[in-house]
Amino acid sequence: MNERVEKVLDKVRPSLIADGGNVELIEVKDGVVKVKLTGACRGCPMSQMTLKMGIEKFLKKEIPEIKEVIAV
Repeated sequence: MNERVEKVLDKVRPSLIADGGNVELIEVKDGVVKVKLTGACRGCPMSQMTLKMGIEKFLKKEIPEIKEVIAV
């Protein structure tokens, strides 16, 4: 599952990197993906929207088993 999530995150990363940020996969367990937002994404007031409306939405579309994505 980690490899599948990483492949999807690789599709999202260019957008994040273009804005000076990135995302790091921490853990996938029981359909919950834990990620760490880095760079400009860390501490950005829009990071929760990026996480939920961007990363989580894309992951759920590509991997239906994903229930939730949370930042740690």
